[in-house]
Amino acid sequence: MAEGEYGLETLAIRAGTNRSQFNEHSEALYLTSSFVFSNAAEAAATFSGQRPGNIYGRFTNPTVTAFQERLSVLEGAENCVATASGMSAILATVMGLLSAGDHVVASQSLFGATVQLFGNIMKRFGIDTTFVSQTDVAAWRAAMKPNTRLLFAETPSNPLTEICDIAALSQVARQAGAWLAVDNCFCTPILQRPLDLGADIVIHSATKYLDGQGRVLGGAVLGRKEVIDPVFAFLRTAGPTMSAFNAWIFLKGMETLKLRMDAHSRSALELALWLEQQPQVERVYYPGLPSHPQYALARQQQKTGGGIVSFDVKGGKDAAWRVVDATRMISITANLGDTKTTITHPATTTHGRITPEQRAAAGIGDGLLRVAVGLEAVPDIQNDLVRGLK
Repeated sequence: MAEGEYGLETLAIRAGTNRSQFNEHSEALYLTSSFVFSNAAEAAATFSGQRPGNIYGRFTNPTVTAFQERLSVLEGAENCVATASGMSAILATVMGLLSAGDHVVASQSLFGATVQLFGNIMKRFGIDTTFVSQTDVAAWRAAMKPNTRLLFAETPSNPLTEICDIAALSQVARQAGAWLAVDNCFCTPILQRPLDLGADIVIHSATKYLDGQGRVLGGAVLGRKEVIDPVFAFLRTAGPTMSAFNAWIFLKGMETLKLRMDAHSRSALELALWLEQQPQVERVYYPGLPSHPQYALARQQQKTGGGIVSFDVKGGKDAAWRVVDATRMISITANLGDTKTTITHPATTTHGRITPEQRAAAGIGDGLLRVAVGLEAVPDIQNDLVRGLK
């Protein structure tokens, strides 16, 4: 099914469907480690790439291919590589495209594990990273070096929902002959399509909204064929592979993606407006609020504000922890994108491994809480939070 011929709701349900000889209605789940060839010549042609076909579950599986094709259509990408997790998607991108001596410019507002990957692990392999303000295009431009090969951002950012100007950063990257990679986890292609705005690579933690029910782990890297081919080559050899079962779960999850993202966004906006009226709340961070610093940019890039709301509680860590501990319904967990609303204290969980200086630079204070708004009734979410806010 081609993009443009059908709406996103339809593509999220129908794209990538390739029925077997049994003509099944629901996508088939292929649980096998390898595939059989008719003869030696067929095996040789398939291994060499002269003949299309499945070879070994580390890098080819029909169910995983269906997931890759469906997500590619939704993002408007030529190719997709599915991986074992969102972090392995970022790792595969770096290992597939970069070499020792290369330089990365990245947002200082990235997810904590991503900061660790770029700032510590990749540094040991000779890839240096300069972290800059998510929202200051001039800072990105000033950080560029002759050996800069990759710009990396997530928009909205985790947890402060900062918005970067994708189109402007794509110009910075293009002028330097570098790639721009955008983590689209918070929005999904339902709300934002970075490739349409000039990005070269889109990253997903499929674990979040693509699944939508907190069941399995997975990631994806998408873009033009010539960009994704080296990423696939790394995955084929190193094996950070998405399992067929997980791919099947994601295919089922994407069938309701449009409905869920619309519902998450409506409830998140309602909750954000309510939080702004609470005297114990110092500040609310949500791209759908006129008070958000990048509200106008968010309206240009995104269809809605998404499902993540963060807010500062007056009184610092003790007050924030009281809100968390007073909840009875909301799940205290660092995961997001679930039908169940979740709450976490970023400074001591998702961003607890980065330095206090890095947290301060990213604006993550001790009183900050992040709520991933689920699909429960909004008054029930409000009642669960107000216990601790009292």
